[in-house]
Formats: sequence, C-alpha cells, structure tokens
Amino acid sequence: MKLTEKFNELRPFDSDMRRRVYLRPTRVVTTSGDVTNAEGLLLDRPGQISFDGSGCTVMRGNPDNPARILLDLGREIHGSMRILVQSTKPTRVTINVRFGESVSEALTPETVHNATNDHANRDFKLTLGMLSGTDTNESGFRFICLELSEPDAEIAIKAVEGVLIYRDIEYVGSFECNDETVNKIYDTAAYTAHLNMQEYMWDGIKRDRLVWIGDMHPEVMTICSVFGDCDVVPRSLDSLRKITPVGSWMNGIPAYTLWWVMCQYDYYMQNGRLDYLREQQEYLRELIPALCGYVSPDGSECLPDWRFIDWPTNDNPGAKHCGLQGLLALALNSLAYLCEVLGENELASLCREKYGLMKKHIPSSEAKSATALLSLSGIGDAETLDRDVLSVGEARGYSTFYSYYILAARSLAGKTAAALDNMREYYGTMLKLGATTFWEDFNLDWAYNDKGEWDANPIDEIVPDGGKDIHADFGAYCYVGLRHSLCHGWSSGPVTFLTRHVAGIKILEPGCRRIQIKPNLCGLDYIRASFPTPYGKLTIYTDKSGRLDVDAPAGVIVEK
Repeated sequence: MKLTEKFNELRPFDSDMRRRVYLRPTRVVTTSGDVTNAEGLLLDRPGQISFDGSGCTVMRGNPDNPARILLDLGREIHGSMRILVQSTKPTRVTINVRFGESVSEALTPETVHNATNDHANRDFKLTLGMLSGTDTNESGFRFICLELSEPDAEIAIKAVEGVLIYRDIEYVGSFECNDETVNKIYDTAAYTAHLNMQEYMWDGIKRDRLVWIGDMHPEVMTICSVFGDCDVVPRSLDSLRKITPVGSWMNGIPAYTLWWVMCQYDYYMQNGRLDYLREQQEYLRELIPALCGYVSPDGSECLPDWRFIDWPTNDNPGAKHCGLQGLLALALNSLAYLCEVLGENELASLCREKYGLMKKHIPSSEAKSATALLSLSGIGDAETLDRDVLSVGEARGYSTFYSYYILAARSLAGKTAAALDNMREYYGTMLKLGATTFWEDFNLDWAYNDKGEWDANPIDEIVPDGGKDIHADFGAYCYVGLRHSLCHGWSSGPVTFLTRHVAGIKILEPGCRRIQIKPNLCGLDYIRASFPTPYGKLTIYTDKSGRLDVDAPAGVIVEK
C-alpha cells in the first residue's frame, strides 16, 4: 500500500518526476575575513551531521571585514543548496547566501548592476541552528557565496552541497566529430535544454522559470533530437492551450501562438503521436480561421501587438513585419499538413490558399533572425537572402533564440559549411568566456574593444577593477546587467542544426517511419551521430573517404 493510499487525508494531485543529486564544490574561488579551512568544503564527506566536528570550515563574523567564502560547483546547475552545520552551540546564526551564474553575480548584492531575486531568490538570509541540515529554494546557478557579518558570531560548517534537480533521462542523441569545439557546443546546448526540462519546460532556470511557448520551439527540436519523446513537451504545450482561448494569444504574444503550432508539428513528426494530435483538433478548428484572418488581400501579415520576434529586433518594425510574415507562412504550411492528417480537408485547403497568397508578399529586412524565417518559409529566394543578409558580418548579428533558424536558412542556401563556421565563432566565444550553458542573449561585439581586440573577462573569474564584466556590463530590455540569464533553453539551436544539417538526419514521415540521411562533412574528418526514434536508436558514421554507415532500428526506412 502506498503512503497516499494509507492516509486518506493526503490529497495528491501530481508528482515530481525529478531526481536530486548532491554535488560537492570543485573550487574555492576566494575567501575574505576570518575563514578557517575553506578547502575542507571540497572533500567528499558523508551528508549526515554527527558529533565529530573535525575538519570543519569555520567562519567568524566581523562587521568591518565579513567572513566570506565563494565556491564553484564547476558548471551551472538547476537546483538548491544544502548546508550542514556542525556547530554545537544553541545560538542561531544568520548568514547571507548569494547564488550566481557568474562570479560577478555571486559577489553582487541585490539591485547592484540590476541583480535581482526575480522568479527565484538568489540573494537572501538563512538562519541556521546547531547540528542542522538546511535546504534553500531552487534556482539556476554555478557559484555560491556565503557571508557571515554578524559581530562575534561563529559557525562551523561540515559541508556545502549543490543539489542538482533534474529529469533523469537518457541522452540518446549525440554528435561527435574531430573538432572538439563543435562537440562541446553540441553537448553544452543539449545540457542547456535539459536543465530547463523541469516539471514543465522553462525558458530559463534562474529567470524565466515559465512556459514561454515561443521560446519552447528550439527546445522542442533539441528534445526531439536528444531525448525523443518526453512528457514535458505535451505537458507544457497543454498548459498554455488550456488557459488561452482562441481570440487571445499564448503568453500575450501573437507569434507565440504560431510557435505553439510549430511545436505541435515537430512533436508529431518526431513521435507520430496521432492520439495527442487529435487532442488538439477542436482547438485547431477554431484557431485556423482566426489565423487566416490575419492575412491581408495582398498577402501581407497583419498580426496585432505584441509584435515580438526576438529581443535584437524589438525596436525594428520592419524586421518584425518580415519575421512575422515568414513565421505565419511557416505555421499555415505546417497546419495544412496537420489538418490533412486529421482529415480536416477544408481547413487544409484554406491554409494552403493563404500560404500561397503570403508567398506573393516579400518584405525585406537587414535582421538575420527575421530574414531566416522568410527564407525557411519559402518566401523569397534562399540564396539571395543569404547573400544580401545572412552572410553579412558572418556570426555578427546572430540571435541566441533564432540561432537554429539562421543556421538552417544558411544551409538551405547551400552554405552549411559557412553556417558551421558561424556557429563555432558565436557559441565558441561563449565557451571561451566560461559558459557551461548557453545564454539568453549574446553579441560577439561584447567580447571586443573598439579596435577589434579581445578585452572581456570570463564569467568564472573575478573581474579586475576597471575590467570589462561580460555579465554585469551588457544586456538590454528585460535582461540588463546581472538579471541576464546565462542558461536559456532557446539558445540550444546548435543541437538541431548539427543533427539535421551536418549529420543530415531528416524525418520524412511522422514517427520517424522514413528518414533521409545525407551528411555534410563541411570539412570535418568524420561524423558519428545518433538519433532517437520511437523504434529505437538510429546511428550513423561517415568520413571524408566517402564511407557512410547507418544502423537503423527495425521499423525505420532509411533513404540515403
């Protein structure tokens, strides 16, 4: 008999499918004030308080020079902190705890450089008793700063542990080549999405711990490429559909309802879940005529506010029109296919009619994110759009949210190798700056001075006086300074680009029943990749000799 069956007064309505793992810090970044044996916090010791107080880290308070320890977990995590206090005196001690995605954030109090406690506390006081184990709230962080400023206070700490909270699921998809930077970009992008796969699919683990349905589309594609089917996708898609009646917009943004459509399409193509698609049928019957009403007689989109594409284009009406033209066309084309699957032939015809009309209106923009959507939707010539916009400045002008779409549009124009170079530079620079997850936004110019010389300090080091702080000194809109999230799932686009356009794995029929394999080595010596299907794992190997080996599970037809 289960606990909730044994006690009828308990009223369970859901369960937490996540796992907790305790992590020891990997490094003491710095200490100040009166701190003894800080390195003891790096030792592997049992996570249970006892009366053996040997080997503890001791902090003694001083209001003029507070005792402080800054710890590094080695990589960003989603979770909490557990602190085990060995002190045997009954006096309670209050310490300040500050989490940081960067060293700067962990050292900076709330409100300074726009450091906040928005969405999850990251700067707070914790009162600790003798022989206690205390957990904090959940957030996204890599660094932990503990500060004791109470005069005459003293605390003996047995352990400080990061508590990694995550879905314990298998990484089925993979990508490996002879370029270690490319490999690290794939792995970091996959990890970034994975951390945001909590009870629901979030956009950020520190800030934006919400289901932003548009931001989910890059994450859904990453999940499909790495993990296959996972309940976090339909759970999150449904959460927004249920609270968004047709006539209003998901998250209050017209584009995000369109991205919900694209999520449905990619989820169905990957997993072939016709039963789940049928659950959307009634909503789609209402939604499609409403969306078609935003196609003007000349084929231009006329979607209402909030006309959001991504942050870099937020003050550019022309770019927003260009991007929304492409996105609405993409959604209508995808809806036509889904309606045919559902037997909604009249609605399918309506979608195709409006899609055809939209192809006659070709707006222009210098923004790469907007132009990429136009190219991928089939509006305009892909090679011309690449030459005039997407190739200009190479990796400059990229958007973290739209990285996949820009890379894919370059590939559509026959520039896959150039796109791979752009990905290396853009995401490789974040890695060079100490990233272990990919960020809400990034501009290559942040890392250089006016002469084009590198002058940025990495996020895992203390920024010297007068030095450029890549976390605190940049950002815009809602992510100015330290409010900027350094783990945003919408930045996981390299996974899908490497899977679909470099490894060349393309789904031709729903549920991966038929898959095309056409790798593009782009100058690499070899590619070894795997991909989840409902039938099992598919693997490929190819190299510059022309060899191509494919091992597909029974039930999957492969076209080469």
